[in-house]
Amino acid sequence: MILFSLATLLPVPLLALGAVSGGWCTALALVYLTGLTFTLDTLIKIVTPPVPESEFPAANGLSVVLAVLHFPLLGLIVFGLAGDTLSTVAKIALFLAAGMYFGQVGNSNAHELIHRGARHLHQLGKWVYISLLFGHHTSAHPLVHHRFVATDMDPNTSRLGETYYAYLPRAWIGSFKAGLKAENARRKGQPLWTHPYAHYIGGAVLMIAIAAVIGGLKGAAIYVLLAGYAQSQLMLSDYVQHYGLTRKIDENGKPEPVGAKHSWNSPHWFSSALMLNAPRHSDHHAHPSREYPALDLPVDGPMLPRSLPTMATLALFPSRWFKVMNPRVRRLRA
Repeated sequence: MILFSLATLLPVPLLALGAVSGGWCTALALVYLTGLTFTLDTLIKIVTPPVPESEFPAANGLSVVLAVLHFPLLGLIVFGLAGDTLSTVAKIALFLAAGMYFGQVGNSNAHELIHRGARHLHQLGKWVYISLLFGHHTSAHPLVHHRFVATDMDPNTSRLGETYYAYLPRAWIGSFKAGLKAENARRKGQPLWTHPYAHYIGGAVLMIAIAAVIGGLKGAAIYVLLAGYAQSQLMLSDYVQHYGLTRKIDENGKPEPVGAKHSWNSPHWFSSALMLNAPRHSDHHAHPSREYPALDLPVDGPMLPRSLPTMATLALFPSRWFKVMNPRVRRLRA
């Protein structure tokens, strides 16, 4: 648990200090989330083993700490970006670093929390997503993505030959609608104010209003842009981790069970710790309620040629992405 804690918590004081004073803290936060992560993944070739069950309470504890820190940190970032203290260069660096942190670490942590059975943990994860204006993911992810992954019925499964730029609006809008449909189906007859989507939309309005209190209309606009950037990090992860992988459909129209071959994985140690083992994606889909320290790499799961953050960056360049990934997908299909 020490590695998970260090990897995820070290950027917090750097981002906080950067929001107040800019300078080297902002630059160091950006370097930490990009160059340092890439270097450690590349130079140190180790695969961390699953953590013993005795450490699982500490895993939930770290998730709670990260989620609790998320909200004041988000407000402080908006304050720094909307204010006049930081230089333009510092603001750009802070925006990029904060968006990466919220999209890669904050998202991974919220993802863990919404899969927990305890109500208070699930609610905490939901509000982290709401604060990123992505509350519907709390419903769409477990009710749609986990059920229909690697089929055409899952909006968040990227298709062979589909660019990230075509995938992003299709997946965002599709998952919003599919999650709403799934919630409507299981909540017939219940009061509207108890509907999760009422919380997602109402919470988003509340968060934008708080951003406006912090930084005026400028602060509200910056907050929306920052949340959108963080969302794009999450969507990049989904795009990469399921690109081109499909489940066979039988003669009755039923897809085969979800297996290790339906998610791309990454064995790289530091980015895995930074994202709470999210790159061990096959095991997560096989055991959605399994705590992140216990996730393992399946021997028969497809592996990405580079770490998840590196492949997400490559996905921004479609021609290069297709050149690297399309042959791998075709070999798996064959």
